[in-house]
Amino acid sequence: MNYQKETENIISSLGGKTPRLLLHACCAPCASYVLEYLSGHFEITLFYCNPNIYPAEEYEKRLFELKRLPSLIKTANPVELIVCNYSPKLFYDKAKGLENEPEGGPRCSECFALRLEEAARAAKEGSFDYFTTTLTVGPRKNANVINGIGRALSEEHAVPWLFSDFKKNGGYQRSIELCKEHGIYRQHYCGCEYSFAS
Repeated sequence: MNYQKETENIISSLGGKTPRLLLHACCAPCASYVLEYLSGHFEITLFYCNPNIYPAEEYEKRLFELKRLPSLIKTANPVELIVCNYSPKLFYDKAKGLENEPEGGPRCSECFALRLEEAARAAKEGSFDYFTTTLTVGPRKNANVINGIGRALSEEHAVPWLFSDFKKNGGYQRSIELCKEHGIYRQHYCGCEYSFAS
């Protein structure tokens, strides 16, 4: 599936309406381009739920950057933010037995599923029209895996999933440009203790 084309198809089907989108955000750099791209089409609420991030100081640093992001990026509609409790045990429980898996393998899939499950629940509880994630901006993030998880959770929770591959059409490069332009902190690893060590 061409996920970028699916995003474009959904946007073109909106017919001038501005639906509410719950956007799971892993960090400000990835969210920067996605906000710029989608804010003209959706009323966006950022959803910061990342129990994988290590150490706690890094979690707080990324949260700080995400909080200031809406004031830096020009958006057509106001942007809200929901912050989950920081519960690393949720991630370590999911990663148990997968600690030595390579980056991008089964441990990462479990991590995606953990965070997107929380996003799907929040989208359902908040009566959002769509939910999705900024994760597909990353050039090493598998859009097939992420969209497959999103599609399954969409069916389970009865909230439409916005398919995406935000790295396409220069999305990743634009995120780098926006970070340079606005002085946004860019981390050098995905987030968890295992990616930090690799």
